[in-house]
Amino acid sequence: MKIDPAARPFTLMAAVPTVIAALARRPRTTAAFGLLTAGVTLFFRDPDRTPDHAPVADPVVLLAPADGIVMHVGEPQAGIAPPGQWQQVSIFLSLLDVHMNRSPYGGRVIDVTHTPGRFLAAYRAESATKNERSEIIVERVVAGRARRIIYRQLVGQLARRIVTRIQPGDEIATGERMGLMKFGSRMDVFVPPEVQLEVTKGKRAIGGETVLGRFPAADPS
Repeated sequence: MKIDPAARPFTLMAAVPTVIAALARRPRTTAAFGLLTAGVTLFFRDPDRTPDHAPVADPVVLLAPADGIVMHVGEPQAGIAPPGQWQQVSIFLSLLDVHMNRSPYGGRVIDVTHTPGRFLAAYRAESATKNERSEIIVERVVAGRARRIIYRQLVGQLARRIVTRIQPGDEIATGERMGLMKFGSRMDVFVPPEVQLEVTKGKRAIGGETVLGRFPAADPS
């Protein structure tokens, strides 16, 4: 299993006291810091993923952007959605989840906006507008019609840094890695009303694997 390079400074901070404790012959302290080092390293694990029942090139399918529990599906929560008509899917990432983030839909990155903010618990509705976050807009033209989705990386009480590795003008594939959030967080995805959502509240989603929803098949005419 791959470990994301963002783990290096955190792993080093945990490994140094492990080595010091080992040299001082403190077995319990060594074991404790050793477990901490392993835990921090595993937090940044980056497993490969295979989509469920759908090729990543399929212009109809949207995939879950992260591992976690689906905490909201359907009409947007009050005051959260961007202007326009949208459906909202929100996924809460616990400390134990893989925190690599993936694009739920492929296309051209239209905009990436970072907004500083607070660090409220990510499961609280107000965290969507008050917490630090990055918003990504992706657009794809299918059969002459533009399909646009918007998704957000939101930090929580423990997640204090967002890493976004795409920028406007980039082309990204459905399910492709695009960043991560450090130590517990949330992702909100906003899709057009015509998307048929396939997840339900309380369902466990796997980033890059779970089918989030589907656009209607493009009219060949």
